[in-house]
Amino acid sequence: MATYMTEEGYKKVLEELQYLESVERPRISKQIAEARDKGDLSENAEYDAAKEAQGMLEMKISQMKDMIASARVIDESKLKTDTVQLLNKVTIKNVANGQTMTYTIVSENEANLKERKIAISTPIAKGLVGKKVGDKVEITVPTGKMTFEIMEISI
Repeated sequence: MATYMTEEGYKKVLEELQYLESVERPRISKQIAEARDKGDLSENAEYDAAKEAQGMLEMKISQMKDMIASARVIDESKLKTDTVQLLNKVTIKNVANGQTMTYTIVSENEANLKERKIAISTPIAKGLVGKKVGDKVEITVPTGKMTFEIMEISI
């Protein structure tokens, strides 16, 4: 399955992978070697912890390599704003209380609520995709059903 991401998101994944392989992997290997030098491995908690950390790191590296292999970088110049789609910035208004919020709809690996980036797999994003400015959308969220009006779609 393809992983859609922005050029910026793709570069971040590559940078993190490079860091894990060139800095973290040697650091953990060094910890394992130091723990091994302390003798009996059967009762060496440091060795066990370092081996477990190595396993977790290798799993993360493998997942990141899979993500990069299946990555499809989206050409942002071809994005449209007639309906809500991936990478659109959407301003919505909560019909019940009049509060407005702006989110950018991104792939799962680029989601970051602090940056107001929500994953396309979230209930709100799923409810907004394909809709137009002025549409009212009822979305089921953990607290119940909410109605939002799409105020603006931009890039």
